[in-house]
Amino acid sequence: MKTNVVSVRTEPQLKSDVEKLYGSFGITVSDAVNMFFHKSLMVGGLPFELKLDNPYIITKQDLDNRINNLKSGKGEVHEIVGID
Repeated sequence: MKTNVVSVRTEPQLKSDVEKLYGSFGITVSDAVNMFFHKSLMVGGLPFELKLDNPYIITKQDLDNRINNLKSGKGEVHEIVGID
């Protein structure tokens, strides 16, 4: 039996839009939140990939991969050029 309540603050239009979307699947927002919680437990984290929108920001893993590629001869070395 479900007894805990989760309260979420969101924009009214967003709530209305997801209610319509989930309603088209025959589920409620509450059902969808419970599905999200269960899926999070199944995958051991958020059930979707988090990505940076800025293509100029790299992660430590990406930087480590680039360094390893250079060390193994798979990358290219470029000369640093100053701008006057």
